[in-house]
Amino acid sequence: MSVKRASGDVTVTLGDDFVATVEICRGPNNFFDITLIDALAGAFEALDGDPACRAIVLCSEGKHFCAGADFARRDRSTVDDGSDRHLYDAAVRLFETRTPVVAAVQGAAIGGGLGLALMPDFRVAAPEARFAANFARLGFHHGFGLSVTLPALVGQQHALELLYTGRRIDAAEALAIGLVDEVAPLERLRERARARATEISLSAPLAVRSIRETMRGELPARIRAATARERAEQERLQRTADFKEGIAASAERRTPRFTGS
Repeated sequence: MSVKRASGDVTVTLGDDFVATVEICRGPNNFFDITLIDALAGAFEALDGDPACRAIVLCSEGKHFCAGADFARRDRSTVDDGSDRHLYDAAVRLFETRTPVVAAVQGAAIGGGLGLALMPDFRVAAPEARFAANFARLGFHHGFGLSVTLPALVGQQHALELLYTGRRIDAAEALAIGLVDEVAPLERLRERARARATEISLSAPLAVRSIRETMRGELPARIRAATARERAEQERLQRTADFKEGIAASAERRTPRFTGS
């Protein structure tokens, strides 16, 4: 029997096959902020403590997996909650969770949305999916731990190219460079992601968690260190004229005219 519960814009469905589905419900773009990432981390932490869950499928409603932060918003609520806590503190909580995760990626995984897509252990993408670390095209520094996760998946040279240029790649290229593990038709996307999660759930759960700790145990500390640097550089560069130009150009759908100031 399935059990469904919700927290804010995140729903969790846990069936009797040891696989949970965690869905982001902010379609069509699924922009994130600290509230959403906190809710995701809370859902994952709760599933860590549930013996009926051995693997998680992370997915999103709507057209896009996650378009990152909504720069049309002119307030600080995207990155903090009015206290000393920052968006990346919530992101570290996600990386600290212990249950294997398979992401089902449709549409765009852009900017911080790409960072979110790289948190899971595996990614299944629809052919229509597209990926971009578009930060430099907006005039600032990448974030969400991409300093660690992106080169780990695609290698240093591919990571440098994607970060320096901010160019978008499609699912086929993402598969070719190792950014995703499988490409599946959109109508079968969640089915294929769930199949991977189910295969994980058939293994001994204590063994899987032990192996995951061996393979990924240092990741949260590396993400914490990386996001400290990423945050400082983002805050510095967000005070520049180039950042203002990058955001304006993006909103106006034109090529930015950066001046290096």
